[in-house]
Amino acid sequence: MPTKIRLQRHGRKGYAYYHIVIADSRAPRDGKFIERIGSYNPNTNPATIDLKFERALFWMTTGAQPTDTTRNILSSEGVLMKKHLLEGVAKGAFDAAEADKRFAAWKTLKESSVIKTKEQLAAEKQADLKARAKAEAEVNKAKAAELAKKKADAIEAAIEKVAEEAAVEAPVETPSTEEVAE
Repeated sequence: MPTKIRLQRHGRKGYAYYHIVIADSRAPRDGKFIERIGSYNPNTNPATIDLKFERALFWMTTGAQPTDTTRNILSSEGVLMKKHLLEGVAKGAFDAAEADKRFAAWKTLKESSVIKTKEQLAAEKQADLKARAKAEAEVNKAKAAELAKKKADAIEAAIEKVAEEAAVEAPVETPSTEEVAE
């Protein structure tokens, strides 16, 4: 029975996540499978991968063929590197201790690069939030200045209107001829 390591789609439309499964190559994509060895969520940044490393390595050594996407996932998790090192041990190129040492060095390098990427993304997000807050503060300041100008103009117009009304209501009184005679 030819086995494949492949993704099985789950989730809703537009927000898929995947189970990494071992399945017969003739089985449907979301159908019957032999074993579930992990999950893959591409919706997070960076993508979240949960993998049973030993089971994936076992199935790779027994001849299961990964699909292109699962090959990339297994490669990023180190399964293919470990398999390569174990084949080197089997051929006598180096011993198991050396293989473990090389794998540990590779794993620490990989983890440090992932941590660096996460920190960089977090820093970019913080910088973006600060820039957006600053831009919003400037817009609010401009709106406040414009509103203050409109209020000042309205008050000035009201004062002018009151002054005009006062001038119209209180005409200059001229003395009448009787008052002059007295």
